[in-house]
Amino acid sequence: MNERALRIAGLILVVVVGVWAGVRIHSGRLAAEHLAGVRTPVGAASPPTPSDLIEEAPTPVKIPDRLPEFSLTALDGKSTPIGSWKGKSLIINFWATWCAPCRREIPLLESLSGQWAARGVQVIGIAVDHRDSVSRYAQELNIGYPLLIGEDALDVAGSLGFASPVFPFTVFTDRRGEVVALYVGELHKPQADLILSTVQTLNDDQVQLKQARQSIAEGLHTLRSSKPG
Repeated sequence: MNERALRIAGLILVVVVGVWAGVRIHSGRLAAEHLAGVRTPVGAASPPTPSDLIEEAPTPVKIPDRLPEFSLTALDGKSTPIGSWKGKSLIINFWATWCAPCRREIPLLESLSGQWAARGVQVIGIAVDHRDSVSRYAQELNIGYPLLIGEDALDVAGSLGFASPVFPFTVFTDRRGEVVALYVGELHKPQADLILSTVQTLNDDQVQLKQARQSIAEGLHTLRSSKPG
């Protein structure tokens, strides 16, 4: 096994250990599915459950004001800087093929990509995984948004304030590259719509970054506190 393959394998092992801490967020739903004998199809969207909306997910130490500059490898093998999407609001989703909540998010991300593209929003997936696995999975699901893969994905997560990232997590930026929100855990449509609507008010210069973050925090708290019908 060459040095590159060893590094990727080691990186994935580190993330697997880190993701253990986030398993409890989904344990209630997974246990219910097991008892009922129902398996969630790969790539199938799932509605929010009480544990998704009420449990507190781990948060970064400090959200940076701006998205750091970085480059990762695309599926075609080319190094791609995140600055390639300068001027767009970004939804950057950190995921892996072995992460069940990550796989469940993909249909929603595809939907958001189509729904918000005309308003200058770009979805980007960053996979902490082997390129062959990501390529096969992307073809299987016909993922339409750009995917980046990298040994340095954990370094990128670290620059966003995560010492031990829990997957999935999603970064939302405005058109100026300001980090508006970091959402940890499986994303659902109510949370996504809340965050993206606030990003648009920021893009339209109706609010400042601090106000936008506070509005999102309050909205997410309301969603977690609400009893799903």
